Amino acid sequence: MTDANNILALLQRPLEPTFMPKDDGKTVIDLPDEFLTDRYRQIGADLQSRFSNDAEQRIPVRSVAMPDLSFANGIDRRGAFSLFAPKHRDAAAALINLFLKQPDFASLMSVATYCRDRLNPVLFQYSLAVAVQHREDTKDVNIPSIVSLFPDQFVDPAVFPKLREEGAAVQQENRMVIDIPPNYTASDREDEQRMAYFREDIGVNMHHWHWHLVYPGDGPDQVVRKDRRGELFFYMHSQLIARYNADRFCAKLKKVRNLTNYREPIVEGYYPKMIRSSNNRSYPARAANTTLQDVDRVDNGTTVSVNDLERWRDRIHEAIDQGFVLDKSGNRIMLDEQRGIDILGDVVEASSLTPNAQLYGSLHNMGHNVIAYVHDPDYRYLEDYGVMGDVTTAMRDPIFYRWHGMIDGIFRRHKELLTPYTAEQLGNPGVSVNSVGVQLSRPNTPANVLLTYWQRSQVDLAAGLDFGPKGNVFASFTHLQHAPFSFRVEVNNESGAVRKGTLRIWLAPKSDERGTALTFREQRRYFIEMDTSTVTLNPGMNTIVRRSDQSSVTIPYERTFRAIGTKSAPTDKDALAQFRFCGCGWPQHMLVPKGSPEGVQFDLFAMVTDFEQDSVAQELDPNAPCNDAHSFCGLRDKKYPDRPAMGYPFDRRTADTVATLADFVTPNSNMKTATVLVKFNNTVIART
Repeated sequence: MTDANNILALLQRPLEPTFMPKDDGKTVIDLPDEFLTDRYRQIGADLQSRFSNDAEQRIPVRSVAMPDLSFANGIDRRGAFSLFAPKHRDAAAALINLFLKQPDFASLMSVATYCRDRLNPVLFQYSLAVAVQHREDTKDVNIPSIVSLFPDQFVDPAVFPKLREEGAAVQQENRMVIDIPPNYTASDREDEQRMAYFREDIGVNMHHWHWHLVYPGDGPDQVVRKDRRGELFFYMHSQLIARYNADRFCAKLKKVRNLTNYREPIVEGYYPKMIRSSNNRSYPARAANTTLQDVDRVDNGTTVSVNDLERWRDRIHEAIDQGFVLDKSGNRIMLDEQRGIDILGDVVEASSLTPNAQLYGSLHNMGHNVIAYVHDPDYRYLEDYGVMGDVTTAMRDPIFYRWHGMIDGIFRRHKELLTPYTAEQLGNPGVSVNSVGVQLSRPNTPANVLLTYWQRSQVDLAAGLDFGPKGNVFASFTHLQHAPFSFRVEVNNESGAVRKGTLRIWLAPKSDERGTALTFREQRRYFIEMDTSTVTLNPGMNTIVRRSDQSSVTIPYERTFRAIGTKSAPTDKDALAQFRFCGCGWPQHMLVPKGSPEGVQFDLFAMVTDFEQDSVAQELDPNAPCNDAHSFCGLRDKKYPDRPAMGYPFDRRTADTVATLADFVTPNSNMKTATVLVKFNNTVIART
């Protein structure tokens, strides 16, 4: 049987011709002569022999009828590709469909090989990755981290000449690790630069890319239509904003000011200092106090006005206030407690599932475009989009959080109209939480104190250095990290029988950037999910311990930055089970807010709900891949495993009498809080 991992050879060094060796020269793809592009067809025999002499593995590719690729006409192979541009999104949907309809893996390998040298590499990589994750014969193939394929979208370009020099001049065993400087986009004269460690974190941006890979907005219905997809769009991005605001308070910065007025100047400038490897042009900057303008791009057909954004926003607001949206036939679709947020997610994004694109438009996507082209809205200066035009780079820009803060405000408008949770919906009779706390894994450390610091890690960028050296070329980067810890929850089961429950653990800042205590109405929006798990409660007292690396929100460093190559997967059965993971999840090293040297106080909240009320009827394999970061990413090929609304119990308003978190918790014996101090140590520790 053909090894499905062979498809990974097509992902390496995206701009190199397919006939060039992969896997550090060990693998060669044997191309039919007709698959070579016009530039190389006349010298095909010489090329095939020249580059295949040292190969340990040869991947045969059979001839097939050449597919029609006219859907990608006008998308320059060496140009920029954006999932926010309608023409580009349509091309990606067509290419995904082409890959999905291939009858077997050999046909997929042949068609993908033919396409690779003829299409824009980002279009090709994205579409193939989506198809691989949704085909039965390839869904266990591990998509490599995008930082190893397109390092230009994550890394200071100043390191690339150093990497190439080191790779070309020095033998593998003597190569040095090239350091990527932190905070290279602005000086400390810019207040927003205090958040660069968050915005420009490689793992954070890779999470955003991989989430949109798992939940594409356009494509075949079988790819787009996933359980509670629209609600997940709301929840994942809402949690991004909550986490960002929590870290802003730690940095003594005000909460994000949502971009609700599209006509006023954008005070934040952003100079990304990044270069696209496909055409060697820099990502354009946005000067401070720039005003949004109508976009009319003749290069990719993107046309949208600021008035369009305002009209779509107002229509969505009207739908929320009325309690229903209209489909294309004028029928009402109610925005109720069960499906309302899911429908709104599809409308606001807008994915291909939106019930009425003509009426409600594409607010989220086109907003990204208006911001991304603010420097050259009519293609007068032949400039490509800025970082907001790409899901791999958008989170680097401070305006991303203002834009998504506004988007989150739309969803919150709907949530505020819902009836507050009743005592029955919040309670769990017979179960009481007696205490909750955290404890660092190191011995003799105080309880309820978390520690963060800088960590220096390494990533191999060789697979993304087109026409670069053989072997590994490592770069080191500095990121936030926390000391390992555990949650410890004491739960009393008074029912007299064994019961199952859902343990929900949240964290929220107690005060804002000035040290002013937050009201519960304000604090609700800043609760960040730390872990959700199923627990078995024996009669009497139960002590539940959950390690920080077991969080349902995160994936570990090894999966965020996993290796690339047809032979990169481990062969040991247990190791392979761990490796087979879709890569979607918040990076483990960013689980805990940064805190401060003197310590920042947070409210730790634990709640145990009734598993029988929470569970979703479906067959689950606890050892299945893609299960351990379900809070943001769901389960592959399954329903979302938690029945309550995402964000429960903090997603709805409370009665006017609830002024503090204590007022919310006290009537419910299945809830408990504790105060946690997060302290930051300004030292750099190398990853072992």
